[in-house]
Amino acid sequence: MQNRRYSAGGRAGRKPAAHGRSNFNRSGGSRPSFKRGGRRGTYIDPSRFVKAAKPVEEVVYNPENKFEDFNIEDILKRNLVDRGYKLPSQIQDKTIPIALEGADVVGVANTGTGKTAAFLLPVLNYLINHRNRQAIIMAPTRELAIQIQTEAKLFSKGIRMQDALLIGGVPIHRQFADLKRRPSIIIGTPGRIKDHLERRSLKLDNATKVVLDEVDRMLDMGFVNDIREILSHLPEKRQSFFFSATISPAIETLIQTFTYKPVTIMARTSETSDNVEQSVTYYSGKTEKMDKLHDLLISDEVNKTLVFTETKHGADKLTKSLVERGFKADAIHGNKSQSKRQRALGKFRNSEIEVLVATDVAARGIDVDGISHIINYEVPQTYDDYTHRIGRVGRAGNTGRAITLIEK
Repeated sequence: MQNRRYSAGGRAGRKPAAHGRSNFNRSGGSRPSFKRGGRRGTYIDPSRFVKAAKPVEEVVYNPENKFEDFNIEDILKRNLVDRGYKLPSQIQDKTIPIALEGADVVGVANTGTGKTAAFLLPVLNYLINHRNRQAIIMAPTRELAIQIQTEAKLFSKGIRMQDALLIGGVPIHRQFADLKRRPSIIIGTPGRIKDHLERRSLKLDNATKVVLDEVDRMLDMGFVNDIREILSHLPEKRQSFFFSATISPAIETLIQTFTYKPVTIMARTSETSDNVEQSVTYYSGKTEKMDKLHDLLISDEVNKTLVFTETKHGADKLTKSLVERGFKADAIHGNKSQSKRQRALGKFRNSEIEVLVATDVAARGIDVDGISHIINYEVPQTYDDYTHRIGRVGRAGNTGRAITLIEK
């Protein structure tokens, strides 16, 4: 494949469901009303947290291709069969043929539509035939980077392809060792990748494939300058993949600067919030707030619940209170080591715990099936944060619930 790149104390708990405390000011207006981490948030009218679910009937997509039709190596096709892949999703069906031709790709698609396979299969196919080349894949969170690495290993089973996972929260010396083996695939978060570039433990002279997954999240999290710095280290001739649920002016600028005549693939279905029933619960004082959360969590309709707090300390404190009330709960936030974050996610995924308490940044990599409720124990700092939070429910055609706790 020709590669093209051109510059340019409480009651006993029974079951979880969450709700959040807030420093919410009901006086109205556009002035900032609460802080988080030293930044001032913006006032959000409570009415924006109330919305009936309007499930959109999922349209069955009829692919033009089968996986066996794609011009990829037989070992990749065998691995697809072993994993039960039969027909490609819309983003896979439209992206893979174009990507195999070497074109730059901008994929606009919701989370959970099969984006990972859409870029991994063309990238792996190229690396099988170009052993002296590399691919770098950037993701906004450690958890998403780990998911991509896991998928890459499964798709490349039997190929003997080295990889390196560059994320924070784990000892960096292991990453030094992995990079010395000249891995074919480098997967990581922008901050840690930039760190390795500055330490000169990473060189990207041979990285002729670059993937930016969930670009909108990366920009929301303030990674735009890191991304620009990393992309400036790549060869001028390369193939680029940009995947995002939305395309903002900032993303458009990145695309125009770092791609050449990209092909845009539209596979976005509906707004994330369409399948989410959104409501508010009012409380008066800290004691009543905790009691309101408790009552929500023991509701019969509640299954797995993701509860959002404003700070890392707040997440730990709330988790302790929930455990004391008899709930099976754990927390995930930036101060926890990656092993502890993965352990908490694993317990949540396997239903060993019913409630996972999280901060906004830590939760952006959570992709767990079966979450029935999102509870904002504390009001999000921005409405964008809110939409990211509630995007954890209402997936795969299911209806989810999002409840925001607001002080009277």
